[in-house]
Amino acid sequence: MDTNDNTSGQGPASQVPPEVRRWSWGAFLLSWIWGIGNNTLAALAVFIPFFGFVWLFVLGARGSEWAWRNKRWDSLAQFQRTQRSWAKWGAIVWLGWLAVMAAFFFFIFGLLKDSDAYKLAQAQLAADDRIAEIVGRPLSSGFPMGQIQISGPRGSASLSFSVEGPKGEGTVFVEASKDMGAWRIDRLVFEEEGTGRRVDLSPPRASESVEGSV
Repeated sequence: MDTNDNTSGQGPASQVPPEVRRWSWGAFLLSWIWGIGNNTLAALAVFIPFFGFVWLFVLGARGSEWAWRNKRWDSLAQFQRTQRSWAKWGAIVWLGWLAVMAAFFFFIFGLLKDSDAYKLAQAQLAADDRIAEIVGRPLSSGFPMGQIQISGPRGSASLSFSVEGPKGEGTVFVEASKDMGAWRIDRLVFEEEGTGRRVDLSPPRASESVEGSV
């Protein structure tokens, strides 16, 4: 493109070259940051609830054209180099963010899997002949989901995790509590995959134990 044909930065009067009318990964991945850097304040619409998600795709489709119209560029080559840089940094930022989120979730899952509540439930399942009859032995457990809250010597846990063996599989639901620094299982229920059959492995409550001993 001849320098005299460079109409970038002239707003609606700009003639947009065909090479510019392409998907903008920089606009799509970095949205408002890209918008500020390219004099395209329309990118700030990503902050509008619900609509903002759709606007990301509009930015990706129209971003290159808007950047050409809204900012003066020395040449088409400079514009393309700059937009490639935006795309590269957008990919780096998103990959970095995904890596941080993955590390965070693995850290959380690791804490749950290393918890006493999870280990107690595993041990009780492995020792129960009813579970062995359904899923077989050896049995393996998946990552636990749920939450654990601890305050000094007291705490509570509400977890669920998958269990499978050579004969079948199912889901385990656990409620546990911590008192005076020691964890105990309050409720433990196994649900067989496919049939929905449940096996209650919960220990008897204190009141039930007292009544049974009378």
